[in-house]
Amino acid sequence: MSFKGLKPILYQGREVWPLVEGGKGVAATNHMSSGAWAAAGGIGTVSAVNADSYDAEGKIVPQVYHALTRKERHEELIRYAIDGGVEQVRRAYDISGGQGAININVLWEMGGAQQVLEGILERTKGMVSGVTCGAGMPYRLSEIAERFNVAYLPIISSARAFRALWKRAYHKVSELMAAVVYEDPWLAGGHNGLSNAEDPLKPEDPYPRVKALRETMRAEGVPDTVPIVMAGGVWYLHEWDEWIDNPELGAIAFQFGTRPLLTEESPIPQGWKDALRELEPGDVLLHRFSPTGFYSSAVRNPFLRSLEERSLRQVPYSKVDAGEHTVQLDVGVRGKNFWVTPKDLDRARAWAGQGFTEGLRTPDDTIIFVSPSEREMIKQDQADCMGCLSHCGFSSWKDHDDYTTGRLADPRSFCIQKTLQDIAHGGPIDENLMFAGHSAYRFKQDPFYSNNFTPTVKQLVDRILTGD
Repeated sequence: MSFKGLKPILYQGREVWPLVEGGKGVAATNHMSSGAWAAAGGIGTVSAVNADSYDAEGKIVPQVYHALTRKERHEELIRYAIDGGVEQVRRAYDISGGQGAININVLWEMGGAQQVLEGILERTKGMVSGVTCGAGMPYRLSEIAERFNVAYLPIISSARAFRALWKRAYHKVSELMAAVVYEDPWLAGGHNGLSNAEDPLKPEDPYPRVKALRETMRAEGVPDTVPIVMAGGVWYLHEWDEWIDNPELGAIAFQFGTRPLLTEESPIPQGWKDALRELEPGDVLLHRFSPTGFYSSAVRNPFLRSLEERSLRQVPYSKVDAGEHTVQLDVGVRGKNFWVTPKDLDRARAWAGQGFTEGLRTPDDTIIFVSPSEREMIKQDQADCMGCLSHCGFSSWKDHDDYTTGRLADPRSFCIQKTLQDIAHGGPIDENLMFAGHSAYRFKQDPFYSNNFTPTVKQLVDRILTGD
């Protein structure tokens, strides 16, 4: 018996539980976790963001780039992404055994998103039920879904974003919009759709925001039977009691991104799983270091702290003696035409004295101070860029037209592809970006995980269905 009589929903012609596995990119969800989630009767989500493929012996193929130019490396990346996505979908579909449903998840802001999505759908016909897509404004999602006859589930963080997508494109293919995913920008892990109108430090209650979304959907003629999927901060269903069978909200489903990380089938390395059990409230930071330009949420480990510290070692400059910029910078830069305030000159000299002797310019007319080894790593990572984003703040790559954003590369950011590939494949958890939702501290508090218990996906889904 499920919690509060939670009922299966009809999704793409089959009955499934209204429980969606969040599709965490770069190998943090794969065929094992999503296939098992579908086999348990829910909607499993294969991440199609640079997914792993395998050699003849079943070993993961390392994504190594051989081409000399970024554009050619970008083409290599797209080939890896399509091959990996296809392989993950096929394996997940086999594991599901015809139960539940398999979705794929893409970030619209990933490099070559449309090519990757079309390449995967072309080779997995009949296996993929729907495509979830966020991170940007994926206007073209509906026309791609129509071409391949799959459902689409836009990921948005406000009623306003939904209205813009609907008016521009989605109203033309309304029958294939299977659900709208509301991803809470203050609670979800990974990249979040926090707008400039919202304060990252002032979380808003999701209920009025989802109610406003439903009102917008109704005003556009979207029936109440099209579910809103609540994503971000969902742990126990009993905490969402008032959302279920609530006429104000219409049909509601729930997405779980963080909880499935700690399962037998979850592909993340053991060190990452162990670290999740130790988190305390506040250990997940909403930050803006991502080269996408979006806010994102990750564990505040030494990697993230080093980025925070790097940005603190920053002074504004001008190229001429002007205003308060009356003294010339004499550390970290090779030229003499950087003018700063006397106070900032003292700070820069102090950092240089601590070993942060290299100055790097940012696109915002500031200079940050880093150690020689940090400078070398930043420059190397920028040179190695393989175009994993449509626009990258860290390397100034753009995946179309003239292949550059036209802005100075930003050394306050980092190569997201490198760090996510490394942590997902067993690299040191302290030296890489470790995505997690803001409820991850609950692993330590939830009795379900006591005595180091790690459930199977089936055990987790069964547990969720009880309300706990």
